Amino acid sequence: MESDALFTLGDPAGAPRAPAGFGGASAGADGFDTVGADAPLPVRMRPANLDELVGQEHLLAPGSPLRQLVGGATPMSVILWGPPGCGKTTIAHLVARATDRRFVAMSALTAGVKDVRAVIETARRQRRSGGPPTVLFIDEVHRFSKTQQDSLLAAVEDRTVTLLAATTENPYFSVISPLLSRCVLLTLQPLTEDAVRGLLRRAVTDERGLGGAPTLAPEAEDHLVRLAGGDVRKALTALEAAAASATALGVDRIDLATAEQAVDVAAVRYDRAGDAHYDVTSAFIKSMRGSDVDAALHWLARMLVAGEDARFVARRLVIFASEDVGMADPSALSVATAAAHAVEYVGLPEAQLNLAQAVIHLATAPKSNSTTTAIGSAIGDVRAGRGGPVPRALRDAHYSGARGLGHGTGYRYPHDDQRGVVTQQYAPDDLVGTDYYRPTEHGAERAVAARLPLLRRIVRGRATPVAEPPVGAGRGTTDATGVPADEGGADAARKGHQ
Repeated sequence: MESDALFTLGDPAGAPRAPAGFGGASAGADGFDTVGADAPLPVRMRPANLDELVGQEHLLAPGSPLRQLVGGATPMSVILWGPPGCGKTTIAHLVARATDRRFVAMSALTAGVKDVRAVIETARRQRRSGGPPTVLFIDEVHRFSKTQQDSLLAAVEDRTVTLLAATTENPYFSVISPLLSRCVLLTLQPLTEDAVRGLLRRAVTDERGLGGAPTLAPEAEDHLVRLAGGDVRKALTALEAAAASATALGVDRIDLATAEQAVDVAAVRYDRAGDAHYDVTSAFIKSMRGSDVDAALHWLARMLVAGEDARFVARRLVIFASEDVGMADPSALSVATAAAHAVEYVGLPEAQLNLAQAVIHLATAPKSNSTTTAIGSAIGDVRAGRGGPVPRALRDAHYSGARGLGHGTGYRYPHDDQRGVVTQQYAPDDLVGTDYYRPTEHGAERAVAARLPLLRRIVRGRATPVAEPPVGAGRGTTDATGVPADEGGADAARKGHQ
């Protein structure tokens, strides 16, 4: 995953420093590396003050935690959570510049427990000697292990340091609960298209950016805004690439062709191990469940373009076929299983056709979750202790001595009845008469819904049974217990199902 920083982080106090000149910048007094004239456009255009911060209006109200944090009015520890390019590390930079506190920045990609403890120890010594308080900024804090996060707890608790952490991952999954409970969580949103557009225009005219040369055509601007997907860093990086192309061509205007050539394809915001993975998967499943085939195909395409494992997608389709389509269209499971086989047999990119066909089938199929609720209810009863011994007539009777134990006694062979169904207790005593499966009236399940009540009446003895077939009818003769007597016919079939 890419760092959310719009600038390079300086080394934390007490941490090993990189060789001189490493990264083309030197560390500044605020804990961040100084910005050179040749720095990337997103770095040069970072906001100089809170008023230049765009797109987080819900956090910028007077007296808000964000304003208190930047102004240093309250020493609260904060976790900034949001997608790449929304301004998390920019906020950290504003905190570093706007207060007289000692500011230390580190990245969880390179820092370890030793580095964290060194910063905390220095902060503790300065605090005891009457020095300035310390703000510790940790970028990508979700990359810290549990042990590394644990090392912060005491210092955050007694405010030896004020923690400012940034993460693109859901902190409820990636940050330990004790640390999360000691911080204020601020959620940043992706920038709107209007916000990205405004920042592009500022970068074109601002002396820190392009300084008005070259200019940006409206259709090229629309293209860059669309590709950004709410990520201002992506938009500014694309603008810089397009400006370089225009300069190389000797033109003073970035047109659509130049912008398209400079930025070949939009990078899809999707982390296979992160929060977006679960969000997109959830949207994919819910779109199929809601029978919106077009939305389902969009989410499928999004996963495939982002490099999601096609086997994962196929597994979700197989599950969905039974979970949400089920008996309303029994062929759905065959279609999904065939698509999963195609992924293994054919592979991508061709298997995207098989996945798309399965998605279309599942999304447009009639829906029923009766299979899901039926097995869920049955499992619930088992876990609650409901049940009992296997009825004697259903017990295994094929081994020597089983008949002496009464196993199989009274068993009635359904194929000996002209209907193929007989009155007989199959459930344990505690669950006689319990209905787990409740069919819907959707699709093919409508026929099952019409047939099931009659089956239950016969099996449970609530209907007048028909006369027993004559001897020799069905698949074999029966003995006094109703069990077929000939080993070569019905009894062999019965044994095959034990």
